[in-house]
Amino acid sequence: MTLKHFIHTYDFSKEELLDMIETTRLIKEADRQGCTPHLLEGATLAMIFEEPSTRTRISFEVAMTELGGHALYLKPGEIHLGARESLGDTAKVISRMTDVVMIRALKHETVTGFAKDATVPVLNGLTDYNHPTQVICDVFTMMEHMPAGKKLEDLNVTFIGDATNVCSSLMFITTRLGMHFTHGAPKKYQAPEAWQKIAEENCKLSGGSFRITDNPVEAVKDADFIYTDLWWWVGQEDEIPERRAAFMPDYQVNMDLLKKAPATAKVMHCLPASRGVEATDEVLDSPQSIIFDQAENRLHAEKGLLVYFVYPRLKRPSEALKAFHQGRIEDFLEKKLF
Repeated sequence: MTLKHFIHTYDFSKEELLDMIETTRLIKEADRQGCTPHLLEGATLAMIFEEPSTRTRISFEVAMTELGGHALYLKPGEIHLGARESLGDTAKVISRMTDVVMIRALKHETVTGFAKDATVPVLNGLTDYNHPTQVICDVFTMMEHMPAGKKLEDLNVTFIGDATNVCSSLMFITTRLGMHFTHGAPKKYQAPEAWQKIAEENCKLSGGSFRITDNPVEAVKDADFIYTDLWWWVGQEDEIPERRAAFMPDYQVNMDLLKKAPATAKVMHCLPASRGVEATDEVLDSPQSIIFDQAENRLHAEKGLLVYFVYPRLKRPSEALKAFHQGRIEDFLEKKLF
């Protein structure tokens, strides 16, 4: 089978992305009835982290365990990742010992460089450029909370805040799926031209749309989903005062801004949230907030992705072949050791 990595959502067609989401839905339905199938029995996931994580760590490890496999947590600094050993050599070694690799890296080039030499699927658990596993979860969550009478291609998704790795990924997947994306941010922090070109190409294929505005009220006026994220990321700490001044108070998702959106609009955040900064407690804990449904769905989405990329590659020997090898080994051990 052709090796596929999950590094960018725009590497996949609308149909393939929807297949990933449908796999997630089916597995979640089974899970709700206590029937999660052991589709990855005997498989091993290597989880490589360059920085700590709550949702990514827990969701991938629990997902692999509940699917019948094993997850190996490789914490920051625990393995050679481009230090004392080339990235390619590390990728080749880990590929010989595991069935799939998830990497959460500070730099996007780490994931792409690792995938170049890996011989098992590599899943991008977040980089400074994008977060594709998150947005598979996000679209799945949106489909669970769609306004009555709407279908996926009708949905208006508004991202308020900095052009983060989550913003880019949300922009890419929504336009790929034929949805309608809006980015509301001060001009300095809006989606760059390179992202817009990808979104334009997606829209030509899907019929979706995107727009960028520095007017937050205009951005949310038709929104079915209002999404926000942190205003700064790792390495941008020295910019915090400048960024706070640029975004506060107009781009904070508070009740005043939420009231400018349709009454059916739902609020999303990938978490962790800086409560009282990009969004207020009143909004994050409101009936319109679906942030914890979204967080839980990371688990179901990771299950869907792991099954989608790993299940077709697993060997499934017959019971007769398994019995043959077990018998040979037991015969040898009994002759030599007893």
